[in-house]
Amino acid sequence: MMHPHGKHGGMFGPRGFGPGRHMGMGKQARRGDVQPAVVALLKEQSMHGYQIIQELGDRSGGSWNPSPGSIYPTLQVLEDQGMVTSERVGGKRVYSLTESGREYAESLPEQAPWDDMSGDGDPTRQLREVVQGLMMATWQVGRMGKPEQIDKTIAILSEARKRVYEQLAGEE
Repeated sequence: MMHPHGKHGGMFGPRGFGPGRHMGMGKQARRGDVQPAVVALLKEQSMHGYQIIQELGDRSGGSWNPSPGSIYPTLQVLEDQGMVTSERVGGKRVYSLTESGREYAESLPEQAPWDDMSGDGDPTRQLREVVQGLMMATWQVGRMGKPEQIDKTIAILSEARKRVYEQLAGEE
């Protein structure tokens, strides 16, 4: 019998928790942040789409993990507007700013969109990082764990949740 939280069901299925999912803690990117962030990165150097996704995740301290579905359409719009050009290099499409794109980049605020999300100075940053690490470990157990490992993980997490609420209520 398949465990209810097994490899393809429950919170570990294709739409459940997994790498790069954002928990809603900390600040998230607003819809208008994607284009300025892409331009700010391309101002530094030419990049391919996956590099842009990785850089935004890294520079935001893992708080912002944009999907290809937000980055590639943004690159296409920027290309259509004449702000970026692209060329195939080693099988990947590498994007660079045009003169118009550089002018736009110079008009952007000094603070990059990811700076507001990085959590620097934010007392919840360490908590967010611990929770993200816990999610990754839990995702791995749900994906590859034996039923008894999954059961034990559920018990551990249930106890942890209970203890967190107890300390929040001042009962510990």
